[in-house]
Amino acid sequence: MFRIRTRIRTRNRAAVRTARAAAAAGLALAALTGVAPASADALSVGGSGSDSSASEGREGHDGRAARPASVSGKARVSYAFSPDDEIWFTVDARAKPYSRPLPGTKAPDGLPTDAVGTIHYSHRVAATGVVYNAVAEVDCLSTGGPVATLTAVVTTSDIGNANERIGLSVYQGRGRDGDRLGFSWGVANLDMGPDQQPYQPVVGTCMAPAPFAPVLRGGFSVHHVELEAPKTPGR
Repeated sequence: MFRIRTRIRTRNRAAVRTARAAAAAGLALAALTGVAPASADALSVGGSGSDSSASEGREGHDGRAARPASVSGKARVSYAFSPDDEIWFTVDARAKPYSRPLPGTKAPDGLPTDAVGTIHYSHRVAATGVVYNAVAEVDCLSTGGPVATLTAVVTTSDIGNANERIGLSVYQGRGRDGDRLGFSWGVANLDMGPDQQPYQPVVGTCMAPAPFAPVLRGGFSVHHVELEAPKTPGR
């Protein structure tokens, strides 16, 4: 019994350390850009576990991961509100830290979540047989073990949403726990305007809902790498 309690206390202490580290990382990112978060409490993490099997890239000659964080794959997902429709997502995204300059901020070289790649999604409506397609260019990627969030700006679309940013989340399942995907226009990203009329706000970089849609066919691969600190002179 003593050993069990000791393990529990150890895990709890580890969870607290993880939460504090996450909060500190969030505050550091806010300081980096010059945009303050709403509160430090909003950055704390309630979870107590971590995926010890998540892989991290080895460092290359320039101190960066030899293999950047990435998400890739193609899958058909099940969408609860259109169970008979055929919806496919193809994702090819990889991190490219500090590659998207932000002039006028404290992060002129960009952010550690900067990324490149493409997303293609198609939606075949069962009732009509009509297929809608869209392609988007990835601009942000963050990973945490088997989970990733990414955003992309639509370049071509059949539904008239070109130039809009979309958000995706991906979960790479293991064993009986299959892959999942979430998309920003599916169940979230709704707000009320001053006139009390609902509208869909702009999706911020790397913002996406939880991966709510189970994968029916195909799958995704998430390669996790820790965020890279900025390389500043004298550091």
